[in-house]
Amino acid sequence: MQLHATCLSWRNGGILLTGPSGSGKSDLALRMIRSGALLVADDRVVIHADNGRLIARPPPRLAGKIEVRGVGILPMPHKPQDQVELIIELAADRSAVDRLPVPRTRTELGIALPCRRLYPFDQTTPIKIDLALSLARGEIDLFDGPCDDAPQFSRTGTETDMSHHPEGLQ
Repeated sequence: MQLHATCLSWRNGGILLTGPSGSGKSDLALRMIRSGALLVADDRVVIHADNGRLIARPPPRLAGKIEVRGVGILPMPHKPQDQVELIIELAADRSAVDRLPVPRTRTELGIALPCRRLYPFDQTTPIKIDLALSLARGEIDLFDGPCDDAPQFSRTGTETDMSHHPEGLQ
């Protein structure tokens, strides 16, 4: 099956960027590549199921190429395939992104994967993708408790009362 998408290899896992043409997939991919990601496929991604895993690869004629809008189609080092661990749906504007989203999945070829909606042109979007991947892998948890035990700071900002905090000050 072929998707209109871009796929990157980030921290040994595939990130599938989805959205319509012009939504910022390649632009975001370039920024992530600059931060250490490796291109798997740009514009078109071939996916297949393999023992409960979703595998992404480029169509042969697009392998190792990325479209840089306003510049052209350029060669780019790439990984021939990767297992998709996270799907990012790119939103047309910030208002389409939930401030505190409910975790959800998206199913491709019968495989449910964690899915997040993000605005691609925020400077912090690559960091948000990294955090979303950590959440998907269970490396970090979402904070869902009260803020009652947060450190309290004085008005001058020079003193901290940590007596009520579980760890306290040593």
